[in-house]
Amino acid sequence: MSIFLAFGLAVLLAWPLGRYMAVVMQGRASRLDVVFGPVERLIYRALRVNPEQGMDWRAYALAFLGSNVALFVIACTVFLTQAWLPLNPDGIPNMSWHTALHTTMSFLTNTDQQHYSGQTQLSYFSQMTAIVTLQVLSPVMGLAALVAVLRGMLGGRNAATSREGEPRDLGNYWADMTRATLRVVLPMCLLLSLALTWQGVPATFSGAHQGTPLDASAGMAKQVIPVGPVSPMVAIKQLGTNGGGWYGPNSAVPLENPTPLSNFMEVVSIPLIPMACIFMAGAFVGRRRFTMLIFAVMGTLCVALTTLAVTSEQQPNAAARGLIADAPNMEGKEQRFGAVDSALWAAMTTQVNNGSVDAMHDSMNPGAGLSTMSAMLINMIWGGIGCGMLGFLIYMWITAFVCGLMTGRTPEVFGRKLETREIKLLSALLVLQPIALLGLTAFTLSVPSITGNSNPAFHGLSQVFYEYTSAYANNGSGFAGLASGTAWWDMSCFVVLALGRFPAVLIPLAVAGSLAAKRAAPAGNGTLRVETPTFGFAMLAVIVLFALLSFMPVLVLGPIGEWLSLSAHSIR
Repeated sequence: MSIFLAFGLAVLLAWPLGRYMAVVMQGRASRLDVVFGPVERLIYRALRVNPEQGMDWRAYALAFLGSNVALFVIACTVFLTQAWLPLNPDGIPNMSWHTALHTTMSFLTNTDQQHYSGQTQLSYFSQMTAIVTLQVLSPVMGLAALVAVLRGMLGGRNAATSREGEPRDLGNYWADMTRATLRVVLPMCLLLSLALTWQGVPATFSGAHQGTPLDASAGMAKQVIPVGPVSPMVAIKQLGTNGGGWYGPNSAVPLENPTPLSNFMEVVSIPLIPMACIFMAGAFVGRRRFTMLIFAVMGTLCVALTTLAVTSEQQPNAAARGLIADAPNMEGKEQRFGAVDSALWAAMTTQVNNGSVDAMHDSMNPGAGLSTMSAMLINMIWGGIGCGMLGFLIYMWITAFVCGLMTGRTPEVFGRKLETREIKLLSALLVLQPIALLGLTAFTLSVPSITGNSNPAFHGLSQVFYEYTSAYANNGSGFAGLASGTAWWDMSCFVVLALGRFPAVLIPLAVAGSLAAKRAAPAGNGTLRVETPTFGFAMLAVIVLFALLSFMPVLVLGPIGEWLSLSAHSIR
């Protein structure tokens, strides 16, 4: 029931939210203009930008890159100097240079992969200014890029007045960022943070608390319990598909996730805005069946992988076989959540590129590990805000090209032809993923001194591959069991984080800019229609072919090999 309720409520809330987001991102008049209009005008004046000035895809991409560079410098400086900055009641020292670089890139790319424990290595100032600011702005950047790409697919805002081949207006980056931040993300975060505070998540500027444990007589006199303004960060971590927690163990800590109701609210909030992006996209292009296609493809993959994860965790832990009665795998899980809700969270957080956890993924059965890895390799089942839909559009363009070759029709989407330039760009993006993930996994495993695995054989390979896959997918969750705070892990993941984020945003922008400059052909008998069941099945086949079969050897040597080994009663 919890699974059906979570999915049902998320879709039910996403529909009106997506319609509202379409109004906001199209800049249409709204009753809320009275509230947000003056604030937006102040921001535009401070930034010295004209929100009505259009940008072609190159100008939009440069604005995106420029804002990322500025935020990177500011956030990294905060991490390196936090010991000397205010709001540091617990005396947290400065971060090491490599962990500061990794942390900045991680949160800048909407990944939130953590090689540190927030409660012991970040001050309140760092959490509130650098971390939360990046958690708000990085998903909004993805949403802005999606909106620009959707405009490009329709010919741009100046389609009616431009001639073929001329640069097209994909919108104004600064206006898109401002509208999405003020009118969508911040109000939702305020509501969720208040609800979480009501459920018991801390929201305070006081220093760490001290408690007297029951076994104080055994020599432990006091226990230090870090607190802080936790609930606002938890709100944006879930709604913004971020995942980075205030505490190292993330949402498994009772102070981040104290009750069954808070757990349910967080599970629902994880896919909420990505699902709303689907409804927004349908409203943007004016095609209801386009929304149905997206939900059908993503929903099919979601049901398959969620079923695999939940079914796997309903099986007993092989290490405890014969020691206790057969029961669901409870290793690494909170008793108050149980196996089903923990598996649901694991499936959802990897399908959405959220990365937060309420259980130890490293302790899950191999089937659940296979499910989470596969979701991140596909990287578009709901996905991150904006970037999930961008991933869908990439596979849609590739499928249109493949179907065009198979049927002898000109590959096109919404009347605009896909030609050599666009396919080369998309192919480069598809090839980049296996080169980055398999290359770094092979090198890291070949040098045991830098790996730091806690497990040998199949599971040890899974630990390394999962870490790089999580970084590339902008997810952030981990199998753990690695010496991840070292310079090697910080800097190698730094590279993967950048490769997984920036090409996946910039290449769709370039493709959309190229498509927008082409004349749209009227639909006819020879038109390839993408909003059909046949195209949906073809797209599922292309996704499985490119996203999973490319990695079948490493999956066989990892979770599948472990699964077969345990099935043969050979625990390694």
